[in-house]
Amino acid sequence: MDELDKKGNYISWQTLAMMAFVTVIGLEDIMYNFQNQGIAVITSWVLMMFLYVVPYALIVGHLGSVFNHEGGGLSSWVRATDGEFLGYFTAWTYWAASIPYVVDTANCLLVDVGWGLTGTDEFEDPKFLSTAMFTAITFVIFILLTLLEHKFSKSMEVLSNIGGWAIFIMTILFVLLAFAGLAKSGGKTATPFTWKTIIPKFDLKYFSTVGMLIYAVNGSELVAPYVTRMKDPKREFPKAMIALALMTCFLTIFGSIALGIYIDANHMPNDLKMNGEYYVFGAMGKQFGVGKLFVYIYAWASFFYNAALLSVLLDAMTRMLISDTGDKYMPKFLKKTNKDGLPINGYILTVFLSGFIMVLGIFLPDMNDIFNWLLNLNGIISPAVTCWIFYSFMKVRGKNSSKYPSVYRYIKNDTFAWWVGFALLAVTAVATVLGFMPQDVKEGSWVWWYELSINIVACLVLIGLGGIFPGIRRREEEYGLAFDKQQWTWMSALVLGSIVFNVWLGGTTIKLRALYIVIESVIALLAVWLIGRRLPKGAKASK
Repeated sequence: MDELDKKGNYISWQTLAMMAFVTVIGLEDIMYNFQNQGIAVITSWVLMMFLYVVPYALIVGHLGSVFNHEGGGLSSWVRATDGEFLGYFTAWTYWAASIPYVVDTANCLLVDVGWGLTGTDEFEDPKFLSTAMFTAITFVIFILLTLLEHKFSKSMEVLSNIGGWAIFIMTILFVLLAFAGLAKSGGKTATPFTWKTIIPKFDLKYFSTVGMLIYAVNGSELVAPYVTRMKDPKREFPKAMIALALMTCFLTIFGSIALGIYIDANHMPNDLKMNGEYYVFGAMGKQFGVGKLFVYIYAWASFFYNAALLSVLLDAMTRMLISDTGDKYMPKFLKKTNKDGLPINGYILTVFLSGFIMVLGIFLPDMNDIFNWLLNLNGIISPAVTCWIFYSFMKVRGKNSSKYPSVYRYIKNDTFAWWVGFALLAVTAVATVLGFMPQDVKEGSWVWWYELSINIVACLVLIGLGGIFPGIRRREEEYGLAFDKQQWTWMSALVLGSIVFNVWLGGTTIKLRALYIVIESVIALLAVWLIGRRLPKGAKASK
């Protein structure tokens, strides 16, 4: 009997399923895609469930069973099949891709609190809450949840069970109330349900929104690092993934139908992605004569759900970054942990990059634009990283599949399994590229071009930073430390000063702002590069 068993600290497959559920799907995910595609999203969800979600979850189950002794999740899977560098780069890209997701979740927490306290969307008025204030409060919420995760190690599991069950129950209630309301109204719906309305128009605009569908249903691999904390991971992990797929199917299909009962897909409010679920629960409360009761209940259920999601993200993404990652490429200062085993410097880097993402969106017109842009950014980065999962599955089921035995096996025939992985990889890659096109704004407007620009900048910085760390690691090996205190101070001051300067430019015109930001950013980066090139004090150059 091992130490875990003696202490009774195993994670059950039911708990793991709920931890995965809070990272994968929520009622707001249904809302996002409803605004993108209208009632035709029902057909999209049906296709997604059978052609993407179920294979996706079972592939994760298969990989989790093959590598059930690995602690890094996806990064460990790639490392085991392709060596240390790709394992490192997978860990980095997955971690970096989680940054916009974390910021978006913190935004959702603020929206939940606003509705939970006021019962209305008045707090979103720019006169009451400016974009700068919205960003600042979001950042404070993010810091508080980070500290909670650091202080209470069990907070993640507790919040996952509370938030997961709360939102799942509210989703079931949402569907039941919607159909009860349909019967009460004599079958009247806000959106007409006909074959013409539920069949999507498969054009470029439609395919540019597929990335958001993928973003809504991916994330189950985030719980893979916890497979080693299960009593019988080879059997229980796939069971948790199947339960996850079933819950996702119910939520997406029936949730979208329920939305169509109360929301006219042909005349949707612009802030539907941010406030849609509250509008629907408000309409339900009015129909059933209970006022804003459903709004308040949902607001706090969603609060605990998003708190659980943020808690899981902060812990799982950092574990994936530092667990079983090649020492040859990952700087030691990032892998450094405290007495509780928490990667403090990893958390600091998370806070810094989250602040960077928030600053990129601070120039957008209002709170709703920031919210929608962050969602669309997730619809680019998240599917891009999901490609690693299908790539890893293809490697496991390729010519040397006998090297990767598994008790649970998704698709017995290796050739067919490989082609399934390739098809999912191709679809996800195309959706990633098309996702760069901004949504929810007028095409060709300055906001559209600005969002396209910051989409590219965000991706280059988040992914490109991972290419710099191997060089920093080489400096550590060569000189004993990467940079001295003076270098760290100057480089940090330049980066932070650059961010503050760009925020200060908010009062200038759009064209001047863009020009100044480009010039200033290039100068700041050049200065950082020059400072980082010199030898750290006290270090001796290698022969």
